[in-house]
Amino acid sequence: MKYKGIIFDLDGVICSTDHYHYLAWKALADELGVYFDETINNRLRGVSRMASLEIVLENYSGQMSPEEKTAAAEKKNAIYRQLLGQMSPADLSDEVKQTLDQLRAKGLLLAIGSSSKNAKYILERIGLGDYFDRISDGTNITRSKPDPEVFLKAAEFLALPPDDCLVVEDAKAGIEAASAAGMDSAAIGDAVSCGLATYNLTRFNDLLNCVD
Repeated sequence: MKYKGIIFDLDGVICSTDHYHYLAWKALADELGVYFDETINNRLRGVSRMASLEIVLENYSGQMSPEEKTAAAEKKNAIYRQLLGQMSPADLSDEVKQTLDQLRAKGLLLAIGSSSKNAKYILERIGLGDYFDRISDGTNITRSKPDPEVFLKAAEFLALPPDDCLVVEDAKAGIEAASAAGMDSAAIGDAVSCGLATYNLTRFNDLLNCVD
């Protein structure tokens, strides 16, 4: 086996919550009178909540105090969590679940490496609440991707050195974070086009060809 652990980004890899993020940020932007569309929303992928807010506020004509920014980010998250309540195990594809099971059967440790502070809640909603060996997320990091902190923490939680871990990501910032962490990476979705990953996946189950 090339690796002992696989670290997965959550949104866009294990499941998709992009639409819920978009609706929540759009609701906040509309309240602030700020233009917001899906192109701007795509810039927020893999970015922390407060860093995302700063991107949203690029089109804001007013001024916000740090306290007001915190309140705005919390309001967005409240809207987002309410929307996440619509998620269920139906949001987890058979292909993803079967691939995860096959990776586990090979003896690999599986972890989540996500900037989201809602990672555990999302996993619970889709039926994977207790599935992963370890979870590194927005509750235990201070720096967002492309900083490697979230992946280094995940490796630490798995008690593995970085070069024993493979990161699966759908965003360029995540691939850059994996590289900065000294880890190989498998790109899926939009991350494939950045050309920086060790492997490029067409489908999620292509991951099985990367680990043997």
